[in-house]
Amino acid sequence: MLGRTLREVSAALKQGQITPTELCQKCLSLIKKTKFLNAYITVSEEVALKQAEESEKRYKKGRSLGDLDGIPIAVKDNFSTSGIETTCASNMLKGYVPPYNATVVQKLLDQGAVLMGKTNLDEFAMGSGSTDGAFGPVKNPWSYSKQYREKRKQKPHGEKEDSDWLITGGSSGGSAAAVAAFTCFAALGSDTGGSTRNPAAHCGVVGFKPSYGLVSRHGLIPLVNSMDVPGILTRCVDDAAIVLGMLAGHDPKDSTTIQDPVKPFTLPTLTDVSKLCIGIPKVTLPFYYFTEMLASQTQGTDLGNRPVGFELLCHFN
Repeated sequence: MLGRTLREVSAALKQGQITPTELCQKCLSLIKKTKFLNAYITVSEEVALKQAEESEKRYKKGRSLGDLDGIPIAVKDNFSTSGIETTCASNMLKGYVPPYNATVVQKLLDQGAVLMGKTNLDEFAMGSGSTDGAFGPVKNPWSYSKQYREKRKQKPHGEKEDSDWLITGGSSGGSAAAVAAFTCFAALGSDTGGSTRNPAAHCGVVGFKPSYGLVSRHGLIPLVNSMDVPGILTRCVDDAAIVLGMLAGHDPKDSTTIQDPVKPFTLPTLTDVSKLCIGIPKVTLPFYYFTEMLASQTQGTDLGNRPVGFELLCHFN
């Protein structure tokens, strides 16, 4: 069940295959089993179980709030959460309990999401490894996979577990690890210069940075106000699109959010991949020539007798 997509687990909840409380308990159990990853700073067990109980009542009455109702999520610990400590992985904020929710957190809760806890990060989101916070480094779940242990001749976790672990990237490494370890179905990160996408790549999950102004920053403790964006981490692209659809839109508490109504996000269905090619540019000229070529949409152009080629990366037969 924990490996299903948001649509699949939502359907399972609606069909009664599992209850929100059972799903929450599964995730809590896995959080405890993977505590050595240090993905969470705060585990909001009591809050999560209460939210799951309320979700269960709604399902029994046939009044589900949407695709996220009863779904476990996690939130990076630089988003304000009412009644739950928010530290930014810094001793400076240790013990700080915000009186309000960040807009993105409130939107998820309004959809019935179940908050499992606050995830670890680089202190004040200033870093790219999730190793520089006051609560210790986050460890990549792939460090403890069978494939990696065999490759490195590493012992199972519990035996010298600190000897040979991989970083998660950062600064949203806790959120990426939480999603990759199946302790939640989606998590919020923040992205200033790659802090959602970087850990997503390290942990093998989907990391999405919305365009600036598409999603409210209200309640996100800033690193760089003019660049910070709430990010989304999931295990598949469709899940990220679902969460984005719930978060996007104008917020009167954030004057930088767009004013125009936001249309629902739908992914095109790719039915035939037989001719799909993925290519990467093989740059053999100075970068400014390359960008000039792209801007003019010139193909096969010799700019200053400096040829440009494209190297085929992958071809699906």
